[in-house]
Amino acid sequence: MAITAATLDKLRKFDTPTICNVIELFDVIPRNRGYMDGRIKSCFPEMPPMVGFACTTAFRSDAPPAGGDAYSSIEKQLATFGELPGPAVIVFQDLDDPPVAATFGEIMCSTYQAYGSVGLITSGAGRDLDQVRAIGYPVFTGGTICSHGYCHMLHVGLPVRVGGLTVAQGDLLHGDTNGVASIPVRIAAAVAEIADEFVGAEKIILDYLRGSDKKTVDGYTAARKEFAAVVSRLTEKAKAHR
Repeated sequence: MAITAATLDKLRKFDTPTICNVIELFDVIPRNRGYMDGRIKSCFPEMPPMVGFACTTAFRSDAPPAGGDAYSSIEKQLATFGELPGPAVIVFQDLDDPPVAATFGEIMCSTYQAYGSVGLITSGAGRDLDQVRAIGYPVFTGGTICSHGYCHMLHVGLPVRVGGLTVAQGDLLHGDTNGVASIPVRIAAAVAEIADEFVGAEKIILDYLRGSDKKTVDGYTAARKEFAAVVSRLTEKAKAHR
């Protein structure tokens, strides 16, 4: 199912926890799956949500490549951007354990951004963070290391595993200061549609808690019941889109 630019724009309006909450309504994946774990952190938590399609790559830097230029595969990466259904999110699995050098720096991120990429995720490390922040390019890493070592790419376009999540080429990813989640493509448009209503449902409880009236357990219970009724309706709506 094709995902329109309008759907991507809607998804960018919401934080990643909200996207995760809405995906749960569809009951298409277990609740403890579909997102990266705490090893992967946003380097620039002040940046807005990132939404795009995975361009997957395996990476190493602890020893020289067997042959060829260490950066020879970046052209292959760029060539795959046109095969994706929308903007690319670069996803690197660093096969060195632990990582010994940075996966990316200013030049790589500038290159990716120039060809339409909207972000980068690595299970390894990054560097040149001040410069990458300055160009407004979101990156998510497992740490920071000052040198690039013997960095080289092993393959492009095959599944990788980053932060406990297996990511395939073309998977739809959503990331912000809270982490990174994968949105099943077949429900992406419905997730974008329902997310606004879910935020409205949460507002029922928040309005009660932030209101000026004296708080009571009965009042909180009533707000929770109203919230649950809306979520129940949204769940039925979500299941109709599965």
